Amino acid sequence: MAMKLTTLDELKDQGLGPIGTPKRDEYEARLENELQAYNVGKAIKQARLANNLTQAELGERMGMHRAQICRLESGKSITLNSMMRVFKALGVECTLDMKGIGRIALW
Repeated sequence: MAMKLTTLDELKDQGLGPIGTPKRDEYEARLENELQAYNVGKAIKQARLANNLTQAELGERMGMHRAQICRLESGKSITLNSMMRVFKALGVECTLDMKGIGRIALW
């Protein structure tokens, strides 16, 4: 007898409801936000390593503890303010690209 495999989409439909339902839309939006935060954290880590800095050294430049840098690099607790501070400390130009409006330098 063949085993029936269930796709991820089928599992999400069963647990969260089909696409377009409030619970599913909330899940998808939260997932997208977490992915974006992860990508920002990854960029922070890449910039830190390109500057040959440890987390502790970057934290010292920013007046933060190493653990806070670790959280930022893992995509946790990222705010616009913390993102501006860390990229400024690393000497990385940071801009916000807003479609139809243009780019805004964050520092």
